[in-house]
Amino acid sequence: MTANDFFQVGLFVAVLLATVKPLGQYMALVFADEPNRVNRFGTRAERLLYRLAGIRADEDMGWKRYALVMLAFNVAGLAFVYVIQRTQQWLPLNPQHFGAVEPGLAMNTAISFTSNTNWQAYGGESTMSYFTQAVALAVQNFLSAATGIAVLIALVRGFVRRGASAVGNFWVDMTRATLYVLLPLSLVVALLLVSQGVVQNVSAYLDVATVQHGTQTLPMGPAASQIAIKMLGTNGGGFFNANSAHPFENPTPFSNFIEMLSIFVIPAALCYTFGSMVGDRRQGWAILATMLLIFLPLAVGLVAAEQAGNPALHGLAVDAQASAMQSGGNMEGKETRFGIVSSGLFAAITTAASCGAVNAMHDSFTPLGGLVPMWLMQLGEVIFGGVGSGLYGMLAFAVVAVFIAGLMVGRTPEYLGKKIEAHEMKMASLAVLIPCALVVIGTAVAVMSPAGVAGVANPGAHGFSEMLYAVSSAANNNGSAFGGLSANTPFWNVLLGICMFLARFPLAIAMLAMAGSLAAKRHVPPSAGTLPTHTPLFVALLACVVIVVGALTFLPALALGPIAEQLMSVTGH
Repeated sequence: MTANDFFQVGLFVAVLLATVKPLGQYMALVFADEPNRVNRFGTRAERLLYRLAGIRADEDMGWKRYALVMLAFNVAGLAFVYVIQRTQQWLPLNPQHFGAVEPGLAMNTAISFTSNTNWQAYGGESTMSYFTQAVALAVQNFLSAATGIAVLIALVRGFVRRGASAVGNFWVDMTRATLYVLLPLSLVVALLLVSQGVVQNVSAYLDVATVQHGTQTLPMGPAASQIAIKMLGTNGGGFFNANSAHPFENPTPFSNFIEMLSIFVIPAALCYTFGSMVGDRRQGWAILATMLLIFLPLAVGLVAAEQAGNPALHGLAVDAQASAMQSGGNMEGKETRFGIVSSGLFAAITTAASCGAVNAMHDSFTPLGGLVPMWLMQLGEVIFGGVGSGLYGMLAFAVVAVFIAGLMVGRTPEYLGKKIEAHEMKMASLAVLIPCALVVIGTAVAVMSPAGVAGVANPGAHGFSEMLYAVSSAANNNGSAFGGLSANTPFWNVLLGICMFLARFPLAIAMLAMAGSLAAKRHVPPSAGTLPTHTPLFVALLACVVIVVGALTFLPALALGPIAEQLMSVTGH
């Protein structure tokens, strides 16, 4: 790696850490049970919305009712997105006169955007009308992100409350996440993107003359507003098919930096929010330190692998060294305006954070460079992860970690003053194992099915990586595409749709069940046998648990894909 590579990675981390405390404290005030100077600001708007929707904002819901309302609301959202796609030919804001989206693709897309995955088996500029993009997809970007935050806040209340039978009000948490967090941040990010040249209009596509005397069609549309929430909500669905590699979505290095920062800013700050709400900010910093401890080596390793170039070319007379005249390394599939480090760092961020936006073709990365984003997803999307979902996934791992530590010393494990017993362990185990099972079973089904193999563009180990990546992306609600896979087929639309749905809602329900159990427990005062969960020792233990689960589950599959491809490249095959 070059000094410039290290500088760009270091600058990103420094700016990110500078935002953690102010945004985290702000969100702690937003979701506080007591009125304060922040959540009092929009009281009138909140009351109006509750009155119009017939919602009782003072209702304190038990975990079962919270889960039922959450599930019903999202299923209704899924149906809404499906219907809009199927009827877009009769709806306004369709200057290109796009027809109805075919049923299988429409269902896959509806599940994708409802589950905060945003896997795209379609080309945005050739399939979706402006109305579908703005009313169905962008709105769902807000709601799915707010759902993740709401479930997290309910879980945090489980740790905070003592002897309680309720975990909060889903409608209030959803409304506050949208009104106070997602909408203001999206407005700021959208304006910054527009200042860099991202398009925001409802004009028809433009036909312009090229310098070669031909004609090129330039797509237009309300892109900036959707891209802002696609990044902040860790949604990832691109307005255009090329996603953030498209010059109208991500035109400059500064817009690229803003988009990368937007992906991590809420998941990182929620760690501070968690610490503040449980009354011990050190707990939040410990979780954030664990995330960085895993993320940074993998991100640096990805950039180093790309900077080192294709091992198959090392024996040839190819100059792949970085110099003042060239970037060196592997530039295949990357935008020249971003280069290797901004492409590699973007890939690590978007797969660590369950975002799924891409600014480079992951299919063109070196084998080891492609392994990193794949494994970041397979770790369960808890290294920052999706907004809300990443942190509640990491808290499930924390419960497993304190349980293992309790077994070592022969004591009943405790976390944040609550005893961890059989029910909590069952729920945490479900949260950890469901995505793993979906990836392994889903990939096996695809490999054994002629319809699954038919979608692969490349034979051998690389083709296996394409299938493994696609299922890993869907089963962890990431949504990024490796490329090289023809995913708009009945087989892949059904398989990935099932994976996306099961990876989202059963986990959220398990976390709410844990929240209800924890809220009913009494507080246990710390004693000499209590494991401190804010120390470097616990950070190391938690990181080891996450890595060991990911390594034990997926090492055999990775050996058949990117590791085998790397060995073949080194030996010249």
